[in-house]
Amino acid sequence: MKKHHAIQLYDYHVWANNKFLGRLKELPQEIYDRELQSIFPSIAETLVHIYTADTLWFGVMHEKSMDEIQASIAQAQEKTKNKGFEEMEMLFHHLSQEYQEFLNNESDLDKEIFPEHPKFGRLDTHLSELVQHVVNHGTYHRGNLTAMIRQQGYQSVPTDYVLYLYEISSTK
Repeated sequence: MKKHHAIQLYDYHVWANNKFLGRLKELPQEIYDRELQSIFPSIAETLVHIYTADTLWFGVMHEKSMDEIQASIAQAQEKTKNKGFEEMEMLFHHLSQEYQEFLNNESDLDKEIFPEHPKFGRLDTHLSELVQHVVNHGTYHRGNLTAMIRQQGYQSVPTDYVLYLYEISSTK
């Protein structure tokens, strides 16, 4: 049975994050916290942002209230405070497992959901569209991370969606 496109996109997000985290393991440890003139002050803070946003959207996908989502953001910020690379890698791993369990057990990935935002109001959307947003957000910031690595004199790793498709097609 073919996977729902939203699940495949999320699997790509995990694959791309893992590729990037794997590349960071190969580089000198000091580049992780080094202050830079960039979108975020460091690679570490960029990873915290991605993790926090993924946590926020996980709450939205569970149709939690804005108060519950705000609490989850505060918890994510507390979990990530002053965490080293290995700890962040574990947080990403655990969150991706929660996402994958949720998505694989959801009977209707195209179901309508109606998140309420205090500034933007109600959004009539679908669960699969929010998965697309999480993936796009991660892709955008992995681009920032790639620039930050290059700014420090190192090469990053390509994480294009088509490379993921080639990799999974070669394992079938």
